[in-house]
Amino acid sequence: MKTYIALLLLAATTAFAQQPGVQASIDSAKIRIGSQFNLTLKATANKGAKVSFPAGKNFGQLEVLEAYPTDTIEKDGLYELVKKYGLTQFDSGRYEIPKLPVIINNKTFQTKPLTIEVNNIVVDTLKQKMYDIKPVIAAESRSWLWLYILGGIIILGGIGYLVFRYYKKLKPVKEVKQEYVSPKEKARISFNRLERADLLSKGHVKEYYSELANIARAYLEETIRIPAMESTTTELIDAMREAVARKDMRIDESVYEEFEKVLRNADMAKFALSRPDGHIIAQDRGRIENTIIIIDKNLPAEVEPIEPSEEEKARQAEILLQKKKRQRVLAVSGGVVGLIVGIAIYIGITKGFDFLKDNLIGHPTKELLDAEWVKSEYGIPPVTIETPKVLKRNTKVYKNVPKEAVQNISEMQLFEYGSLFDNFHVAVATIVFKQPVDIDLLKAFDATAKEWEAQGVTGILQKQEGFKTEHGTEGLRAYGTMTIPDPVTKEKKRAEYEIMYFKQQQGVQQVMIIHEEGDSYAKDIVKRIKNSVEFTAVKQQGEQQAQDPEQNQQQQP
Repeated sequence: MKTYIALLLLAATTAFAQQPGVQASIDSAKIRIGSQFNLTLKATANKGAKVSFPAGKNFGQLEVLEAYPTDTIEKDGLYELVKKYGLTQFDSGRYEIPKLPVIINNKTFQTKPLTIEVNNIVVDTLKQKMYDIKPVIAAESRSWLWLYILGGIIILGGIGYLVFRYYKKLKPVKEVKQEYVSPKEKARISFNRLERADLLSKGHVKEYYSELANIARAYLEETIRIPAMESTTTELIDAMREAVARKDMRIDESVYEEFEKVLRNADMAKFALSRPDGHIIAQDRGRIENTIIIIDKNLPAEVEPIEPSEEEKARQAEILLQKKKRQRVLAVSGGVVGLIVGIAIYIGITKGFDFLKDNLIGHPTKELLDAEWVKSEYGIPPVTIETPKVLKRNTKVYKNVPKEAVQNISEMQLFEYGSLFDNFHVAVATIVFKQPVDIDLLKAFDATAKEWEAQGVTGILQKQEGFKTEHGTEGLRAYGTMTIPDPVTKEKKRAEYEIMYFKQQQGVQQVMIIHEEGDSYAKDIVKRIKNSVEFTAVKQQGEQQAQDPEQNQQQQP
């Protein structure tokens, strides 16, 4: 918006310099919907030059009906090649024929853009059958949503109260009886669990050997008190020999050798992805069991594990109690979450998930629509307008205005909320000239469209019509759609715009509104803003007084 107000100064569309050797023209500036008009491209080149004209089914938003054969005319020693196209459009509005590439001897020349106006077919309302105005439909009340929310709060409160009463009555576990299980019995249980897992039939040899070795290591840690789990195979065998010698146990050397073979096979399965034959795996299982049996028989009485102490029993009881509490909390929490999800799904099915998201999660333009609106006057000559937020003065309004234009300006102001790339943007621009100036509002919009294109906007579709405010002031309304790129992600989004112009002998005023396409809340905001707009005529010199809405706002509830 920094340059939009300067664009109001243009009395004619800015002309771009035509590339040398290429010209473009159309036989009509206005057509009716579906009518054909002709586009002519002329290229001047030397004899023998290769000239390529553009081809395609569409030039911008215009449809190519026919591409005529190329004509060649000799002129002043040069050849003029003429290519004609038949174009049309089946929707009213102002459309631009974009720059078209013409290639001469591998060098590309661009034609200048041209504008065509497509008008609706006038309908005779005296002969056209008329229909009665449809009755007013009352807007649906949204008070039911608060009933759902209130009901949900009551239900959640009741669940919370029941949970509180339940835990209040919950008594701690006084004693947990634990049966003593010997290391040998633990190993047997582990062997049975390993067989039920059926890892071998699933092809998990590595996992099978890892679990088989861990069973033996856990047994050795608990019985002969060596760090078996974190030891390598060599370290484990050495530690096992030292512990057996220290406890004066009678273990034959073959036991160590058989046990080491199993550990080596386990290492190969884990680290080298070895897959031993089935009979070798069965032998290794038997070797592990035999090692445990022999060591268990030779354990001295003093190293037998003792029954857990009272302190250990109390600690285990506390762990069990906390585990049960966590299970109950998870069960209750799951029920609460399920209830909330159920209510949300019901509202989404009955009223739509978009409505649920907008009312519970939030929507930027809905928040603007529901905000406390402000009615104020902006600029000179003043524009009275009601907006959801106070419009802020743009202090750099003169930055992009040519010096020769500034000399003819008496007063120029710009107020805005948001920007071109936001979800919602509204701006008010006013200007007063020192002398009466004839402003062409149609060309003012063309300049605005070019400024948008300079910022990366594409696909600008535009319609124009006269308008009248609620108070009877007449002006020009331009509206349509365009594609705006995100300045950070470069992702493109479609947007709708609406601009209202009002000119007078010595000044011009503009109200611009831009929002995302299809945003129903934004459409309601636009409607309310448009109904509040009132343009004020320019006062005589010496009677003007600046109005700053940030310092002097007239708020209405």
